[in-house]
Amino acid sequence: MYLKIKILILIFLGITKFSFSQIFNCEVQVIAPTLQNNPANEEIFSSLKNAMIEFINFGYAWTDDKFEQHEQIDVSFLLTLNTKSGNDFSGKLQITSQRPIFNSDYKSLLMNYIDKNVTFKYIRNSPIQYFKGQHIDNLADVLAYYIYMILGYDYDSFSMEGGTAYFNKADQILNICQSAPESGWKAPDGDGSNNRFWLIQNTLQPQFSSLRKTLYNYHINGLDQCYLNRDTCISNISNSISDLMEIHRSRPSSLNMQLFFNAKSEELIKIYLPTSKETKNKLYNLMSQLDPSRIKAYNKLK
Repeated sequence: MYLKIKILILIFLGITKFSFSQIFNCEVQVIAPTLQNNPANEEIFSSLKNAMIEFINFGYAWTDDKFEQHEQIDVSFLLTLNTKSGNDFSGKLQITSQRPIFNSDYKSLLMNYIDKNVTFKYIRNSPIQYFKGQHIDNLADVLAYYIYMILGYDYDSFSMEGGTAYFNKADQILNICQSAPESGWKAPDGDGSNNRFWLIQNTLQPQFSSLRKTLYNYHINGLDQCYLNRDTCISNISNSISDLMEIHRSRPSSLNMQLFFNAKSEELIKIYLPTSKETKNKLYNLMSQLDPSRIKAYNKLK
């Protein structure tokens, strides 16, 4: 009898865990180019990779919304390990996410960010566990934070400020981690304004509302309309980019503006290369103010 009950409990837990609608089409890489290449390390890195995939896809009910397979968000996590001491690791994490464009097979980059200061503990073959409201596992909190950021950007691109609920969840994780010994969570960290603290703080500040407006108009009224009328699509994209001048005047070269153009600079060049000289010049003049660090790339438009 005890055995039957135990089996039923295990089956129930399995159903509960895997009944979550899978939200992400997730790719994970764990590399350690500077660490010793040996079978023991390779086994740990492989275990860590599998634990990250399991955590992102099934570790928690990240949203109550149901996702069909064609609606899943394409995400990629590249974890580069720089140091290892026992079960302690440090490195950097690159996070990217993409959004499908309506009536096409094209996917547009929404997020492309590198967190250069990730430290955590990991024991081989152990799962990554997220404890809501508690800071217990730093890797779990870092991954959960970025999962909510990804969801926020994705929902913002489909409805005006539709990602607010997910950005608030990322902000809640940040607040819980303010007393954490690990870096990246606090305002005065060594990376200055380029860390998790400022990424979410800027996102939720009213001064950056025009960036969220741009994220919506760029996709819904821009890229998603290209199958109907390319000229209208490009005109709407131009207008959405122009809205960013409001942020530029008060917060030039801010982290969130850099993050937007990390994702969109190459795409903008490809979109505008076939357009008229006048249209290219207008975008070039905008980019020379909004994204001057990449001006050499935008020179292709001249």
